[in-house]
Amino acid sequence: MAGEKCWPSNAELNEIREIVSCMARVNKEEVRVVVSPYRICPLGAHIDHQGGTVAAMTINRGILLGFTPSSSSQVVIRSGQFKGEVEFRVDEIQYPRQTTTTKNENYAKDSSELKEQCCWGRYARGAVYALQSKGNNLSKGIVGYICGSEDLDSSGLSSSAAVGVAYLLALEHANNLVMSPIENVEYDRLIENEYLGLKNGIMDQSAILLSNHGCLMSMNCKTKDYKLIHLPKEQQYAESGQPKATRILLALSGLKQALTSNPGYNRRVVECQEAARILLEASGDSEAQSILSNVEPEVYEAHKCKLESNLAKRAEHYFSENMRVKKGIEAWELGNFKDFGVLIAASGRSSIQNYECGSEPLIQLYEILLRAPGVLGARFSGAGFRGCCIALVEADLATEAASFVRREYLNLQPELASHTSEDKAVLICDSGDCARII
Repeated sequence: MAGEKCWPSNAELNEIREIVSCMARVNKEEVRVVVSPYRICPLGAHIDHQGGTVAAMTINRGILLGFTPSSSSQVVIRSGQFKGEVEFRVDEIQYPRQTTTTKNENYAKDSSELKEQCCWGRYARGAVYALQSKGNNLSKGIVGYICGSEDLDSSGLSSSAAVGVAYLLALEHANNLVMSPIENVEYDRLIENEYLGLKNGIMDQSAILLSNHGCLMSMNCKTKDYKLIHLPKEQQYAESGQPKATRILLALSGLKQALTSNPGYNRRVVECQEAARILLEASGDSEAQSILSNVEPEVYEAHKCKLESNLAKRAEHYFSENMRVKKGIEAWELGNFKDFGVLIAASGRSSIQNYECGSEPLIQLYEILLRAPGVLGARFSGAGFRGCCIALVEADLATEAASFVRREYLNLQPELASHTSEDKAVLICDSGDCARII
């Protein structure tokens, strides 16, 4: 990967520290800042909730939370993106959001919409809920100011997980709680799955908490075993025919509202579970948990004919995506960016055809990226109902590719493209680091 842009900048950090010092009436030197990056998932899309293996990394954009411990149990938070001020006490008992998960509902409450319905302060309350649920004693609140990278719509980049992780790190620091990254993966899962009622897996928070710059983070979401996949040293690229450096394109669709005519994200999770149940029962195993990672590939091949069309597509995506992750890890270790890119593009196609997510503008953007100069592979980020597409691009051609994508997307979707300024419609990013306090 190419060299990382300095994020956050000293100017950003100073501005946040100034705001919090005024809010809390403390010296700027007492203000800490949580850096919680956004993540991308080149491979492993939509299989984490089934215990699959994912390959993800962070980027050099994300959430910044300036904070200082309060003198009491009071939490006071302001936002750079949202109006109002959130106030509550950490010694108040937090209760999970009430959700309905009727199997046959039309799922207007898909994952992205549930996040939109939650007022922005619920993530801070959710962090308190998660910590309380494991018996942690919280006596200190925080005074904080939270903001996201100004130059992009973070839909599809797991900004919600980044926000949850940021609040966890700040509250733990204020209360002298020492947690491992893996423990915080579980705490953020509690925020999303239990407190907010979402059915997503653990890929997002795992990438945010475990990534290293320039590495691919691979995690088995069933066992939670993970490893960081390093690229080969530069001299090993000699005569390989591979690009020596790549960058990441974020192409923004301008689509900020999920399309509710599409069946929701939560329904697809239920369909995966139903496919797993049928396959396990067909193999004589009715005791195992109904997730596709409990189905051996040979069992799937032997009994996939028993699945009706939708369930067959979901299972096909799971098993083919798991294989793409395995091949992708091997390609990354060898510095084979071309093969890695081909796998990303195939993952995008399977997400559209087999997982059946994505909206017309995002699918068009995906197809434009695949035609752009120097692009090795692309897919939409997240469920593809709104937000952005990502692409791996040869570093030397990144600027040319960004210009091509802006121009072509404007021709196809002039109204949506007009929602984003030209200089921010396609961003050139680099890999990031893990969440941390500075």
